Amino acid sequence: MRLLTFRASDGQPHLGVLHEGRVVDISAWLMRETVLSDIGMTELIAMGNAGLEHIQAAIYEAAEADSTLALEEIRLLAPIPRPRKNVICLGRNYAEHAAESAGAFGQALPAETPAYPAVFTKAVTSVIGPYDDIPYDGDVSVEIDWESELAIVVGRTGKQIKREHAFDYIFGYMVLNDISARDIQRRHGNQFFMGKSLDGSCPTGPWIVTADEIEDPNNLELYTLVNGVEKQRDNTRAMIWDVPAIIEVVSLGMTLEPGDIIATGTPAGVGFARKPPEFLKPGDIVECGVEKIGAIRNRVREV
Repeated sequence: MRLLTFRASDGQPHLGVLHEGRVVDISAWLMRETVLSDIGMTELIAMGNAGLEHIQAAIYEAAEADSTLALEEIRLLAPIPRPRKNVICLGRNYAEHAAESAGAFGQALPAETPAYPAVFTKAVTSVIGPYDDIPYDGDVSVEIDWESELAIVVGRTGKQIKREHAFDYIFGYMVLNDISARDIQRRHGNQFFMGKSLDGSCPTGPWIVTADEIEDPNNLELYTLVNGVEKQRDNTRAMIWDVPAIIEVVSLGMTLEPGDIIATGTPAGVGFARKPPEFLKPGDIVECGVEKIGAIRNRVREV
């Protein structure tokens, strides 16, 4: 399934499922069939298999009534518009990107692969939709960079999850652009949080593809285009820590909950490591895509 959050003619956020190229509005159906009066994506995820069964019934009913929407009629929002917690992110999870980043920051690359990944977070206020504008404020940062990533959406509560059980805790996957302010990163001693958490610096979507549709998340092509020019292209099989390892690491001593988002890292080709460096500017359009999931496209807009 492809589950999405959208705004329709009433101006309110609705839950939907993409079915045969059209959108089934499942919000009203879910509120009618469950005891919950207000169901967002996080609540739906927490319902587990029961929620997916409700969706299947809603799809059938919509098909019978011929009541679906065209994608052109709606505005897609972030699938999880306001996560309950910060987005969990892996840094330097592709060897070539680790090397280019170290060089750009004037750091020595470790002789051996570290035993554990770098983990940081992005503030919940950074999350925006798949086609929303990325704000650009030159008084805040002039080194806005792109990072195409596969994002994991957690489906069950878990802690100290062993990698052999990791897939039992994954609800689905989406595309994420880890927009980064490189000058702010340097200003704060190369710490990640401030430079990764600007408002609007985490486009996500265009929907959540449920885990059953992705046979192997460790073998997906991903790419970035800026104004139609390819900047990144790689495969998730190049990740240093694969999806099960990521779940194992980030759940060590920290409880994962339904709706948590985990960004798995970006490949080589980011702007600040290029020679000369390249950064996004107002008017640019950045597209990030992941095989079998889709693509998000965001314009950089001066504020």
